Amino acid sequence: MNRVNDYLELVRAPAVLTVLGDTLAGGSAAGHALSGRRIVLPLASACLYAGGMALNDYADRGTDARERPERPIPSGRISARNALTAATVLTLAGLGLSAAGGGRRAFAVGLPLATAIWTYDLLAKNHAVSGALAMGSCRALDVLMGAGSGHLRAALPAAGIMGGHTVAVTLLSRGEVEGTTTATASGVAAGTGLLAAAVVAGSAGPRNQVLAVFAASAAYAARCAPAQVRAARNPVAKSALEATKAGIRAMIPLQAALTLRHGNLAAAGVLASVDLLGMILRSRPRSSRISES
Repeated sequence: MNRVNDYLELVRAPAVLTVLGDTLAGGSAAGHALSGRRIVLPLASACLYAGGMALNDYADRGTDARERPERPIPSGRISARNALTAATVLTLAGLGLSAAGGGRRAFAVGLPLATAIWTYDLLAKNHAVSGALAMGSCRALDVLMGAGSGHLRAALPAAGIMGGHTVAVTLLSRGEVEGTTTATASGVAAGTGLLAAAVVAGSAGPRNQVLAVFAASAAYAARCAPAQVRAARNPVAKSALEATKAGIRAMIPLQAALTLRHGNLAAAGVLASVDLLGMILRSRPRSSRISES
């Protein structure tokens, strides 16, 4: 069981929940119902995300030995070779599931997504701006995978919003060890407000639908903006870490708002359940939890 927990920690298992809604948001924008084999696509996202996390620790094993010696690789619980193997297997599984869930049109987006993930972890991540943009492109491509190559234009707004939020979270995450800056945290907090406004501004349809989008967008902002403001006021490492975690968790209500914007109540309901599951997992005693960042 300890071995299983080590691998769950390697892939940041709790954070995997925050990627399940990407393809739901993209599929909703493209007019796809959450039915049939399309229910497999969130699992494709989960595998690709988990593979990226394993690859991240493989690439960071030298830095983690100095800054995070408790991580699975530097602590000796998982070898670098096994971490790389896990990353490879999960990536291939994600690509296979993308084809199974969305056919060749989803696979046509899944392949560049996998390439972008590996490029980020092995090449781009050490550069602040380009690394954040690369990470944002990974999230945007994940949303587009839900739409499929034949409906990319319809899903571009949702992809841009999720990608923009991811860029902001990535910029903040660079301060988890040595602290961030007031300018960075303030800009991220302002960006949260702009993204929430963009979701609401792009909504249409019946009054109840617009109100639901507004509520989900407000929940998104309430989930992450307070921690971002605190980081702006006191940009120490602990504040940056808490703001990063809040930004990761806020992805689920943001995805829900994007699905509601296109009237996909089923997808929004699934995301509400996923969000509740995440809250339950975080409420467990600290000794039994697995890190998400």
